[in-house]
Amino acid sequence: MDEQRKHFRRGIYILPNLFTTASLFAGFFSIILAFSGRFDEAAWAILVSAAMDGLDGKVARLTGTASQFGIEYDSLADDVAFGVAPGMLAYAWQLNQFGKFGLAAAFLFCGCAALRLARFNVGVSTTSKRFFVGLPSPASACLMATFVLFMPYYPTFMEPILPGVALVVAVVSPLLMVSRVRYFSFKDFGFAKAHPFQTMVAVLIVLSMVFSLPRLFCFLLLLSYAVSGPLYTYILRRHGRRLDPEGDDARKQQPGKQGAQEAQK
Repeated sequence: MDEQRKHFRRGIYILPNLFTTASLFAGFFSIILAFSGRFDEAAWAILVSAAMDGLDGKVARLTGTASQFGIEYDSLADDVAFGVAPGMLAYAWQLNQFGKFGLAAAFLFCGCAALRLARFNVGVSTTSKRFFVGLPSPASACLMATFVLFMPYYPTFMEPILPGVALVVAVVSPLLMVSRVRYFSFKDFGFAKAHPFQTMVAVLIVLSMVFSLPRLFCFLLLLSYAVSGPLYTYILRRHGRRLDPEGDDARKQQPGKQGAQEAQK
């Protein structure tokens, strides 16, 4: 019985890391696809990686199998999937036209993702759990991926300026990762509990929009989320419309919690 229990616990610990491995593989596969000129597939691979990354922490919490190994492994996988992969996609797709400057811009994804993960791992202070400090790295990577997928909707007049727009996205998006801009974490479900019917209606509307035109609405959703951070941080808060009931006092957050790491990606 003890031997069976030992194997069972060992298998449970493997389970969340399998999702992390799937996320890592999807990021690696995206790099291969990008340099094969299959940009659409490379972008979808990044989205799949983000989905797998969102599952590993939840599985670890549900099964009670969070571990320091899983945290460190997840950080390394995130830098590949949400740092290297979107940078290589952006470079192979448009940034190669700018030569060394394009290469430097592509490297920002890798460098800023690594810095963001390192900032969390050393236990840097954060705001309340309702907010992320800086754009989460999966959201930053998915913004670039959906920008590539949005290509069929680009108007004709944008074709000459598309490389320049891609350069702006490739520079601004990673810099938002390491900024002090606040982004809603959606971990506070007070509204959903108080208004379950309205929440379900809103979810159904969003899902209908995404499934009807996934390329268009996925990009618009990611773009809206990226813009929401600066809008809240530099406009709404300055005008006194404070949405954080816990105030501006930062508090220390110690590393070592699998679920907490997800909030800092």
